[in-house]
Amino acid sequence: MPSSRFAGSLSTPKVDVAIDMGNHFLNLTVDGFLKIGTVAATRVLAEDAYYVVKRGNISTRNFDQTLKKMCKEGALWGTVAGVYVGMEYGMERVRGTRDWKNAMFGGALTGALISAACNKNKDKVLTDALTGGAIATAATFLNYLT
Repeated sequence: MPSSRFAGSLSTPKVDVAIDMGNHFLNLTVDGFLKIGTVAATRVLAEDAYYVVKRGNISTRNFDQTLKKMCKEGALWGTVAGVYVGMEYGMERVRGTRDWKNAMFGGALTGALISAACNKNKDKVLTDALTGGAIATAATFLNYLT
């Protein structure tokens, strides 16, 4: 009985930009800002491209709105990522060890800090801190699995 097999691999291109700020902490923070900010901006671009194709037309006004939205989302998510990476690295330096607890503390501090900057409600700050810690810890555990 004849049979055939297909084997192959798929890999994504790796783009790495190194900006030396003269300090490892700053290098990590800027790297996190740029990577996640780019992802957020690309998400906005893809979403708006879908709606342009769905409507069937594009205008200068739509293009300007998309560009503004890309900058806003990129800066927002880039800032959150930069703060988180900085907090996690700071935890690693303070504790002197590299483990999942750094992610938990870094995520909790980031969630609390971002929430406190946007909210005055203490309960919301606490829940955002818990959420940030939980998400960061879960992401770290998932990275251990792969």
